[in-house]
Amino acid sequence: MKSLFSPKARMQYATFITFKLVVYFDNHFIPIVENNSEVSLETLSSIESFVRSAESGSFSAAARKLNLTPGGVSKNVAKLEANLGVRLFHRSTRSLTLTEAGEQFLVQVSGGLDSIQSALANISTNAGQPAGTLKVGMGMAFGRDHILPMLGDFIAKYPAITPDWRFDNRQVDLIGEGFDVAIGGGIDIASGVIVRELAKVHLILVASHAYLANKGEPKTPDDLPKFDALKRYSQTTNHVMSWQLKSLTGEQVTLDLPARAILNDPDTLCHAAMAGLGIAQVPLTHAYSYLQKGELVRVLPEWYAERGVISLYFAAKKLLPAKTRVFVDFIVDKFRTEQLSDKWNVSKLVKKSN
Repeated sequence: MKSLFSPKARMQYATFITFKLVVYFDNHFIPIVENNSEVSLETLSSIESFVRSAESGSFSAAARKLNLTPGGVSKNVAKLEANLGVRLFHRSTRSLTLTEAGEQFLVQVSGGLDSIQSALANISTNAGQPAGTLKVGMGMAFGRDHILPMLGDFIAKYPAITPDWRFDNRQVDLIGEGFDVAIGGGIDIASGVIVRELAKVHLILVASHAYLANKGEPKTPDDLPKFDALKRYSQTTNHVMSWQLKSLTGEQVTLDLPARAILNDPDTLCHAAMAGLGIAQVPLTHAYSYLQKGELVRVLPEWYAERGVISLYFAAKKLLPAKTRVFVDFIVDKFRTEQLSDKWNVSKLVKKSN
């Protein structure tokens, strides 16, 4: 029998001809994974429900992390307690606290749970292909316009993976909410998170042809106060964003213009600009398709703003699940082969237009 964990954990596994994974606790051998055994897989789910409940202090918080109902988490813990023959939690209407046995069990299993899950994820295949549900978070418009078109190729290449993609314009808690991967910019990098940069984020000024035909075109940033500013409310900072501009020659300007309208979504700002309501400052990633179709035109094309990077975020694990690893590699390769970083680079866009 080979130890996967520290001596203190007292958590061991054994690989038999029939393949079997067990946990040893308080003179009990608890089967976790066994060939064709639904009961053993339920035991792993019960241990995970116990660990996440202990970490978060409630069944409801654990349920949100595990994408289960609070009742489901409670039922899993009750099954584990029945299996062990001990009570792990003191329960009341207002609190959930560990018993002495629960504290001991948490110390023994929590360090090994991630290792077990990673090992199972890597052996979970279908005809040699990575398998499982892949939970990915991304921004609504960015994901729809740039990542969703890649879905068909990904499914064709990895048919045993089920994409569970969540489109939402908020910063997700990668680990706390159980995401395998997040794609976006401006995400707080928590401990245990790996970041793979995909592209720079450049903000540009845009308007409709009709608006500029009616109002004229600004020649320098000093002309912008004469125009209608469509400004963005940042849900990250809870402030209306000022316009920070940088020229290709290095000059910098910050403009705090009165807002003609305030909107909290970059794609909505693009549509407001297309409707002829004014000039908007938006990420080039959002405006690119509208510029290509001629629905928007750049204003002061020699000026832009730098706003971080678009990146892939995923949890740092000694054994990264195969489904996560192949997805990260797939997206990185797509960005490279489709030259998306170059397409969204302001300086290269200006050179192309010239």
